[in-house]
Amino acid sequence: GVFGSMLSTPIINPPQSAILGMHKIIERPVAEKGQIVIRPIMYLALSYDHRIIDGSEAVQFLVVIKELLEDPARLLLQI
Repeated sequence: GVFGSMLSTPIINPPQSAILGMHKIIERPVAEKGQIVIRPIMYLALSYDHRIIDGSEAVQFLVVIKELLEDPARLLLQI
C-alpha cells in the first residue's frame, strides 16, 4: 500500500458505500504441496456499508479482485 502497512481496516467516509484497502506486498512462508515456500503476499481489506451491500456480494467482489491480481494478463486482455 501507499503507506507501507501490512494490514489495516479502511474507514468508509460518507457518501461512500465501500472502500478497498490494498496493502504492502511482503514475502511470507506458505504451505504448498506439503512444503514450506516463500511467496509474495498482499492483504486486501474491504469495508462496506451493510445497509447497501450484501456480505456475500462483497466476498464475491474480493475473490474477483484476488484472481485478477494473481493473473494480471486476464485484466489486461479482459478474459
